[in-house]
Amino acid sequence: MYILGIDTSNYTTSVCLIDENKNIKSLKKLLPVKEGALGLRQSDAVFHHTAQLFSLYEELVCDFDCQQIKAVGVSVKPRPVEGSYMPCFSVGFSTAKVIASTLKVPLFEFSHQEGHIAAAILSSGADFLFDEKFLAFHVSGGTTEAVIAEPDGFGFKLDLVAKTLDLNAGQAIDRVGVMLGLRFPCGRELDELAQRFDGEVRVKPTLKGCDCCLSGLENLCRKMYDNNSSKENISFFCIKYIEKTLSEMTDRLLEKYGRLPLIYAGGVMSNSIIKADFTDKYKAFFAAPELSSDNAAGVAYLALREYKYDNT
Repeated sequence: MYILGIDTSNYTTSVCLIDENKNIKSLKKLLPVKEGALGLRQSDAVFHHTAQLFSLYEELVCDFDCQQIKAVGVSVKPRPVEGSYMPCFSVGFSTAKVIASTLKVPLFEFSHQEGHIAAAILSSGADFLFDEKFLAFHVSGGTTEAVIAEPDGFGFKLDLVAKTLDLNAGQAIDRVGVMLGLRFPCGRELDELAQRFDGEVRVKPTLKGCDCCLSGLENLCRKMYDNNSSKENISFFCIKYIEKTLSEMTDRLLEKYGRLPLIYAGGVMSNSIIKADFTDKYKAFFAAPELSSDNAAGVAYLALREYKYDNT
């Protein structure tokens, strides 16, 4: 018995098969972004998802009996709140409806954010979190938020408790990376550069309550660049600024809501420097590197849980 997962986020087309033992086969492909560009227009993202999704699905189910697919899970919007919308998710949603209708199996709808958190739970083996309240960070190019998650049947419900007031962490990383001549998305290359720096930096993040402001980071890195700081130094400063910001947000939220279990999800949280420090400091759970960036495994896992919940 298998569940199919589909996610068409702003920069990645993803498909996944998960079986009842939580074994996964996952495929994904980045949307093409022109060199030096900082992203895509939604109309271009929709076009590229439409071009990429079928070929990925075809590869996923090659030599596979699709009659073994018992349900389809798909991300239909960025966040699990009314009014959350992004056109690129319509490509995955419409495809998922066609497949579910053809196979005559149930279709389960989730948000992209729920998928990220579920992927972190799946790959860290922290299934117990489905049964208790926990604090989750979703940090990526499109989102920098913290939510309180509480059990809700097969999954969880999310309550937003902190956010960025301007730039997302992933946006800051990409802007600094493009400035340094890196390829978009820039997270992996910036991480590699930062690891080569053997000095120290001083950072002072800006918070308003539990919320953060990250727009100043780009200006600080630009000033370092203009003053001929090395790429390694700038990269390390950028990462440490984001790390310190997220750390102070975490500390304030734990003080406000108590010592809750912690999950960090999203592409930014695959950064080796941040992950190592936060694992040691907070004993937190993280997605595996391959499931930190956008993926369909999270929604596939949630759909598997909902299918079992409905059939017990």
